[in-house]
Amino acid sequence: MSDSKAFPLPTDWRDAVLVGRMDMGEGPTPVVVKQGRVFDVSATQPTVAALLEDWSGAPDGTELGRDLGDIDDLGLTTAWSGKKGKARLLAPVDLQCVKACGVTFAVSAMERVIEERAQGVPGRAQAIREELAAKIGTDIRKVVPGSPQALALKEALIAGKLWSQYLEVAIGPDAEVFTKAPPMSSVGWGDYVGIRTQSSWNNPEPEVVVVVDRAGKAVGATLGNDVNLRDYEGRSALLLGKAKDNNAASALGPFIRMFDAGFTIDDVRNAVVELEIIGADNYRLEGKSSMAEISRDPLELVKQTISEHQYPDGFVLFCGTLFAPTQDRDQPGLGFTHKQGDVVRVSTPKLGVLENRVTTCKAAPPWNFGIADLMKNLVKRGLLRA
Repeated sequence: MSDSKAFPLPTDWRDAVLVGRMDMGEGPTPVVVKQGRVFDVSATQPTVAALLEDWSGAPDGTELGRDLGDIDDLGLTTAWSGKKGKARLLAPVDLQCVKACGVTFAVSAMERVIEERAQGVPGRAQAIREELAAKIGTDIRKVVPGSPQALALKEALIAGKLWSQYLEVAIGPDAEVFTKAPPMSSVGWGDYVGIRTQSSWNNPEPEVVVVVDRAGKAVGATLGNDVNLRDYEGRSALLLGKAKDNNAASALGPFIRMFDAGFTIDDVRNAVVELEIIGADNYRLEGKSSMAEISRDPLELVKQTISEHQYPDGFVLFCGTLFAPTQDRDQPGLGFTHKQGDVVRVSTPKLGVLENRVTTCKAAPPWNFGIADLMKNLVKRGLLRA
């Protein structure tokens, strides 16, 4: 076995235990990847939700399931490559709810305030950004949400007519938690991600995504792109659903890395997520998001997501991003927005690389395989038992 992999696995892939889904032509199949080899576990665990519910660590050898071979031998390719491999990589979750927390970093909080004040018009953003920087500065970075200091800052901002609903969830006691996408609708590595046709101000949101089982325990993590429409949400926070939940607008992958002795929640807390955008017009943008700067601990976000709710199939939680691009792409003062054909790469060493290509929600392959379709498929394959 070679020391490196063509497929972008974690840099320490030899020590990682990964969970995901592939389609070899019969339908979605849960797999475990260990030391670079892929094992089909569908005979005993037909869904990822079931696999994670019974997770007790990946055993050695053939007990894992049917050995599909080395991951590089499966010929995994992107949807836009024009090639077809032995398998297609899917988003690594199935029945889980897809949840997200927003405004979890000071910089992103300020950008949400800017969107709100600009009323979704990108040309107004820079002047508002400069005004807020002069009046608020970086004080918000140092504030612990829900603390007496946060309350004092809130009162001062209200007095100065600078308060916003986004600052409420940034430094108030309650985090913003919303449903990003229905179960089964997320796209995976190598798929297209969608932007609403009418949007002219949008951006990727590279994030760490925590994976939680039905008991509310964080069991692993993956990467995500929480595609964001700044013009929609900027016009009204009540348009959040239209800004966030669209066809192909939730990307997850490439795999879930399970927590174990070599990968823990502390690795999530210390992760630096890198973003690379490569345009068909030779445009290039790079950025980083350090989880160390998050305002609420990832497990606190999990706790607030559960709150007074239950998730019998588990859930995954986008933890937010520091990344909020302000660089002009075309005309001065209009900032960044996507163009069709942009390739977006989200990466961090211990989770690998999530790669997608931008198109419109209308042009992206339609989501037409839901929970009922999965159940019918599993019955047909003899994998679903009472």
